[in-house]
Amino acid sequence: MKGENGMMTRGIEFLPVSREEMIDRGWYYYDFLVVTADGYIDHPSFGTTLIARLLESKGYRVAILPQPDWHTADAFRAMGKPRYGVLIGGGNLDSMVAHYTVAKRRRTRDLYSEGGVMGKRPDRPTIVYANRAREAFPDTPIVIGGLEASLRRFAHYDYWDDKVRRSILFDAPADLLVYGMGESATVEIARRLAKKTPVSDITDVPGTAYITDRVGELKFHRADCPSYEDVCADLTAYARATKIEYDEHDPIRGCAVLQPCQGRTLVVNPPARPLRREELDALYALPYTREVHPMYTGGIPAIEEVRFSITHNRGCFGGCNFCALAFHQGRMVTSRSIQSVLEEAELLTHDPEFKGYIHDVGGPSANFRHTSCQKQKRCGMCKNRSCLAPEPCPNLDADHSEYTELLQKMRQIPGIKKVFVRSGIRYDYMLQDKDKNQTFFRELVNYHISGQLKVAPEHCVSSVLDYMGKPHFNVFEKFWHQYRKLNEERGTEQYLVPYLMSSHPGCTLNDAVELAEFLHRSGRVPEQVQDFYPTPGTLSTCMYYTGIDPRDMSPVYVAKDPKDKAMQRALLQWSRPEKRALVVEALEETGRTDLIGYEKKCLLRPRKGEPYGQPAAKPEKPEPPERRPRRKGKETTGNRGRRNTPTARQPVQKGKMSPKKKAAFAKKRQGK
Repeated sequence: MKGENGMMTRGIEFLPVSREEMIDRGWYYYDFLVVTADGYIDHPSFGTTLIARLLESKGYRVAILPQPDWHTADAFRAMGKPRYGVLIGGGNLDSMVAHYTVAKRRRTRDLYSEGGVMGKRPDRPTIVYANRAREAFPDTPIVIGGLEASLRRFAHYDYWDDKVRRSILFDAPADLLVYGMGESATVEIARRLAKKTPVSDITDVPGTAYITDRVGELKFHRADCPSYEDVCADLTAYARATKIEYDEHDPIRGCAVLQPCQGRTLVVNPPARPLRREELDALYALPYTREVHPMYTGGIPAIEEVRFSITHNRGCFGGCNFCALAFHQGRMVTSRSIQSVLEEAELLTHDPEFKGYIHDVGGPSANFRHTSCQKQKRCGMCKNRSCLAPEPCPNLDADHSEYTELLQKMRQIPGIKKVFVRSGIRYDYMLQDKDKNQTFFRELVNYHISGQLKVAPEHCVSSVLDYMGKPHFNVFEKFWHQYRKLNEERGTEQYLVPYLMSSHPGCTLNDAVELAEFLHRSGRVPEQVQDFYPTPGTLSTCMYYTGIDPRDMSPVYVAKDPKDKAMQRALLQWSRPEKRALVVEALEETGRTDLIGYEKKCLLRPRKGEPYGQPAAKPEKPEPPERRPRRKGKETTGNRGRRNTPTARQPVQKGKMSPKKKAAFAKKRQGK
C-alpha cells in the first residue's frame, strides 16, 4: 500500500507461506507456488521476492514455499495444488558456491538461512525441488529459474563433480527454464498459463529454454551447438560450444541455440530484452515489507547487508571472463530513474533502525548507468570485442553526470547523513570520463568512501589480465595516482584496497612471483586473496576445464594441482609465517631465491642454516695486544656513570709536574 505522498508505508503483508496465512487472507485457492532455497526475506534485493511481488501486481495469487523439507513431497502439498504452476529458484547465491569453498570444503555458515545455520537446503536445490514438485503435482506446469538454473542451462563443466553435466533441464523435470533476470518471461508464461495454453506450446518466449523431441519451426534464427556427447568427449568441442553460447547471449542479435542431448534437443531462445527504465521503476515501487518473515525467530543474516542499500542498475559490459554475471544479467546496462531511487532512499529514512547511513547505491558495477555506446542499442554487443579491455573502445560513452546528480540529491534528503558506494567501481571506466574537472571522482573521494575504496585490478601481469578480460595494470596505477592526489588535495588519508586473484587460467607460478614483488614494493599485504573459482557459464571456467581459450582456441596454462595453487596463493601472502615454507618452495621452483635475503627487494629473510642471501662474512678483527697487569699506584678512570670525571680518553696518571705547571701551582698557593 502507499501513503498520500506516494511513498510505500508499513502495514504491508507478507505473501502467505502456509495454509493458515492463506485462509487469513480469505484465500481458498492460489495461482502460483514460488519455491526458493533461501529463507523468505521480502526485500527487492532477492529475486524470489521480485518475481512473486510482480506476479501479485498482475492480479495473481502467489504463495511462497521457502526452504521446504525436501525428503518427501509433503511440504509441497501443504498449501494445496496451485491453479497454474510451480516456480522454482535455487536462491540468490549459487547453492554449490554457498555450500563449498574453492577447496571444496564444506562451509560452516549459510547467510541466507535462519540464524546462518547450514543444512536448510540440499546441494543443487533446483533439481531436488523440481523432482519433489513433480511428485506432488504430476500434471502441473513446473518452471525453474534463478541464478542456479540460468548458469546451467547448457551442458556445462561442474567443478564439484569434476565432469561435464548435461543441461539442468534434463535433471530437473521442469517444463520450462527461465534464465536471466526473468521478470518479462515469467509474466508472459503466467499470462499464457492463465489462458489455459498448454505449457508444451510455450516455446517462443525470449529468455526461456525447453527440451523437445523434434525441432519444428522456430520463431528465432538458430545456431547449432556441439552436442552434450561431443562436449563430453572433446575439449575442443566444449570450447567451441562455449563461444557460441556466449556470442548468442544478446537480446538484439542473438539466435536460438540448439544443443542435442541423448536423443533429444535443448532449445535455448535468445535472451529477453532488459526492462526499460519505467519498468524497473515500477518493479522497485511495488510494496515490500523489507523484512525477514516473522516465522524466523533467529533472523536471516543476509538482510543486514542489503537492508539499507539500494540497487540502481542492472547488467554489466565490463567483460570480466571469470564473472558469471554477463551470462545471467547480460551485458546491456539499464538503470532506474533518479526519482525512483530517491523515493526508495526517502522510504529508508522512516525505518526505525535507520541511523542515517545508506550503505550502498550500486549494482553489478556501481558507476554504470547506461549502455556502453549508442550502437549497442541498435546492434547489440560487438562480437569478439570488449568495451573496456585491454583498451577502451573508441565508441565508449563514459559519462558519470547522471550518477553524480543522483548521489548529490540523495545526500540532501533529510535524515541521511552519509551515502556510501561499496559495490564494484570500474576505475577504468572512470578514467575514460571526459569531464576534465573529474567531478565524479572528486565527489566519490569527498563524500562516498568510508575510509577505504575497494577496486579489482585482480593482477599485475598483462598476459594474465588478458585472460581475465581486465585492463592492463598501468590503468590501475594511473587511477591509484589520481586517487592519492585527490586525497592529498583534500587532506585526508583514505586507503585503496585492491582485490586480487590467484590461480586464474593463464597465471603461472612466475606470474604469481611478479605479483608478490609488486605487492612488496608497494607496501601492500593483502588480508584476503581470492582463488579462482570455476563456476558454470564463464569463459574462464571453459579455460580451466579445457586448457583452451574459447575466444581464439589457443592453449592456456592452467594451475590445477593443489600444490601449485597453494604456492600461488602463498606468494600473495608471503609475509604470513604459516605461508613461509610454500613461499620458499615456490621461489626455489621458479629460480627466484634472490628474493630470499637482506636486500630491500627480498620477500623473506633467511633463517639460520638456510643457504640463501647470507650477508658476506665480516673481516676478522686483529687480536688486541696483551695488557700489562695494573701496578699499585696506577689508576684508570672511565665514564662509568659519574659526573664531572674524565671520560674514556686517556688514563689519568700521577707523575711529575712540568716547570710551567709547578710555577702556576706555587703562585696559587701564595695567593691563598
